[in-house]
Amino acid sequence: MHLTVNGHSTFCYTGGKAFDPARPTAVFVPGVLNDHSVWGLQTRYLAHHGWNVLAPDLPGHCRSAGEPLCSVQEMAQFLMALLDVAGVKRAALVGHSLGSLVVLQAAADQPERVSHLALVATACPMKVSASLLDASRDQPLKAIGMVNQFSHSMLAPPPSSLGPGTWLYGGARALMKRVLASNAKVNLFHRGFAACDNYTGGEAAMERVRCPVLFVIAASDAMTPGRMAKPLQERARDGHTVILAGGHQIMLEAPDGVLFALKDFLLSENNTAAAKADAAAGGAKT
Repeated sequence: MHLTVNGHSTFCYTGGKAFDPARPTAVFVPGVLNDHSVWGLQTRYLAHHGWNVLAPDLPGHCRSAGEPLCSVQEMAQFLMALLDVAGVKRAALVGHSLGSLVVLQAAADQPERVSHLALVATACPMKVSASLLDASRDQPLKAIGMVNQFSHSMLAPPPSSLGPGTWLYGGARALMKRVLASNAKVNLFHRGFAACDNYTGGEAAMERVRCPVLFVIAASDAMTPGRMAKPLQERARDGHTVILAGGHQIMLEAPDGVLFALKDFLLSENNTAAAKADAAAGGAKT
């Protein structure tokens, strides 16, 4: 569906279900040069098991209009404005990579509005190497190749495929090229990486978070190694950690693992409305 946020049309994937204010809501935020599609399995499952799902394309990306935002703080403000427009008073926030910083900052800014916080492939700080940051600005197609090498634990077609006709490395590279090409005026790659590199508020933000926090760590993550999440894990009041086999694009390399981690986290934290809706739908299906 499309929502008008800060005067611009924002596309939000809803997992194939109509938005229902009576249901609990989960919001999914992607990383740099990704869009709503990276959350396909997780969003569809929750949408069919008692949850509203909002997976936006960020401003100026793909199907969303507006100026691409320059900082994590601006993106967090956008996210909460999105909830206002959708009429959502309280939501679970899920973010990957850059998106994890965005949802962290949003949960710190308005802790009373966040029921759960899930940080997938996060790091604190999330510094970008100078060579990669420069390449994202000057040679973005080359940088896409570099990032995809670093982001996947398996590069060859077998066994890095989920079935006939799939290739994780090639599919992720094609997605990044498509997102980059969706905005002819702004280099979305460099702007996103610069936002990661410039963000220094992670530890202070976690100190202000009041809800349970899930850390989904990829064991072979070369972009945001698991050890880089420790400053946040140490400051989380109610932290939970799941470690999965795979690389930085863990939602694509271990989609079921990410789904099960999110499902268990969201449904175990006394979310009565979701639990009842899930039971009415016949229980959790794997």
